[in-house]
Amino acid sequence: MKVLICDALAKDSVDGLKGLGVEVVENTSIEKEELAGIIADFDGVIVRSRTKIRKDLIDIAAGSVKFIIRAGVGLDNIDAEYAREKGIEVINTPEASTNGVAELAVAHMLALLRHIPKATASMKEGKWPKKELKGNELGSCTVGIIGLGRIGRRTAQLVKCFGASVIGYDPYVEEVQGTDIKIVDLDELLTSSDIISLHLPHTDETHHLIGRKELGKMKNTSYLVNCARGGVIDENALYNALKGGEIRGAALDVFEEEPPTDLKLMELDNFICTPHLGAQAVESSNRVGEEVVKKVKSKL
Repeated sequence: MKVLICDALAKDSVDGLKGLGVEVVENTSIEKEELAGIIADFDGVIVRSRTKIRKDLIDIAAGSVKFIIRAGVGLDNIDAEYAREKGIEVINTPEASTNGVAELAVAHMLALLRHIPKATASMKEGKWPKKELKGNELGSCTVGIIGLGRIGRRTAQLVKCFGASVIGYDPYVEEVQGTDIKIVDLDELLTSSDIISLHLPHTDETHHLIGRKELGKMKNTSYLVNCARGGVIDENALYNALKGGEIRGAALDVFEEEPPTDLKLMELDNFICTPHLGAQAVESSNRVGEEVVKKVKSKL
């Protein structure tokens, strides 16, 4: 078996693949044109979020490539249904990065509530803004989780450790077994939450799920966190809501365009961000790599 790795995997994972007798080619800076020229030479292709596998590449790969593995959760960088129609299996590793993404979402909540980025910037300027930056405890908040899959449920579990109340919205979930998450409709979640955390894929159905109308229903003291996928928030509407004081603050780990090239949000003091770091923890990366090795082994 010959496998192409298009985005970086942990060294132990690469060694694990080689230990299975797989011929591994690593090209972690490969661009579309080069990929188009060689993809048909492989039995399998492994990508993370950087490399996009669209219909044109799938047409070239069809008949040769047997599987595409997305090392991570989201499949929005792969035309997965089209690939399956062409006889290519598409596989992801949804459990491996669950905890890392959930922890980052909570970290963003705490950073917003306790004004950590603003405090750091002020102190580096020689200031001591102790009185101006009084915050709130996470335990006093109602956290609204939109999307109750693995990561949404884990995020709920973590914030409840701080004493927070949790409500949830997911059109495909009526209850979450073994938890006391109160399932509500989207309007109630928007109007009742002190913090809203998004944990859902970017699809035609969820595109700009949070836009001008939805932001207008949120409390003007509330915060919005997105560690899921870019595109589920209308970034222009978010900019206007933050600048106009419709909500207190927001934190994004993901963007409609990555990396963002012209993002007005960066100008705002009540906006914080990270560069798609959800699964960028050593432990998450190791688990992702281990899952990739297991998935490839099952194909031998």
